Amino acid sequence: MNPTTTSRATARLRLTVLAALPVLVLSAACGGAGDSAGGKEKSDEIASVPDTPSASRPGGGSSTDGGSDGSAPSTAPAGKSAFYDAQVKYVHCMRVKGGYKDYPDPKLSGHLDWTKIEEISSRPGQNEAAKGGKNGVCAPELQRAMLAEPKRDQQKDYESMLAHAKCMRDNGVSRFTNPTMSGGNAQPGGDPNPASPTIDTNSPAYKQAREACGTKLLDGLDGMQ
Repeated sequence: MNPTTTSRATARLRLTVLAALPVLVLSAACGGAGDSAGGKEKSDEIASVPDTPSASRPGGGSSTDGGSDGSAPSTAPAGKSAFYDAQVKYVHCMRVKGGYKDYPDPKLSGHLDWTKIEEISSRPGQNEAAKGGKNGVCAPELQRAMLAEPKRDQQKDYESMLAHAKCMRDNGVSRFTNPTMSGGNAQPGGDPNPASPTIDTNSPAYKQAREACGTKLLDGLDGMQ
């Protein structure tokens, strides 16, 4: 995968990863628990999720596993703590087992920072950053996080991506296509031919358009188109 196609490939991964996760989970289970040379744990060698106070839950209890340094900030939005906590555990896994010590913290909304993840996955040999780590080592955590995500309003998502697509064209990316609705689900637009991209996502004009239009996308849609 080359840097030009990374953004679109990441978007496709996000749309299909839930269907592929059972295979990744099986691969992770067969691969064993360790993921470091000589069977040693990496947790002391790489960065961890910031150690901040855990978000309180009804009935008490910590937002993360006992002993983990990936705790959820106390400012996590009410009603989304399960999603946020699941993402914290996924991020912690990607840093400790996946080997991505600069894997970004989730946003307070619980959604991942896909702009930063795309930058990481564009590096040579690191495209697994977008899909649960090498051999799906963090696939179980990724699956739990995706299943914990609050249900999205597909119509609002569609309208958001439509406004973003129009903005991209208005800012010089004339081939940027509109999103579509399929089976009640919003499908991203973007390059008219993702398999053989016609839009240079590394061009200065494209990057300027992305910066100008980023606010058109609702939280959680960044990186989708």
